[in-house]
Amino acid sequence: MSEATFERAAAIFRAAGDVSRLRLLERLSQGEWCVSELAEAAQVGMSTVSQQLRLLRSERLIARRRAGKHIYYRLADAHIMELLRGALEHAKEQSHDEEDEG
Repeated sequence: MSEATFERAAAIFRAAGDVSRLRLLERLSQGEWCVSELAEAAQVGMSTVSQQLRLLRSERLIARRRAGKHIYYRLADAHIMELLRGALEHAKEQSHDEEDEG
């Protein structure tokens, strides 16, 4: 693998490496959502959601489409969904392992 590939992968992990952005990505794995719907679901302001979406979009983790006055966001592709689900499943398994040990 090239150094550029490793750099790109690290940038993807940095972008996804925030709890609020992970929550947004998980929500977007369920389909398309507009900013107001995402803000309502996350119980945060629309400007906060917009800022997080801008960062995720700049790293090409999400895509958008315009429909009238609304912009709908979704995961960019199946690779992002696989990465997200794999990370969340791994975290869930680790949580169960820690509970079993404790």
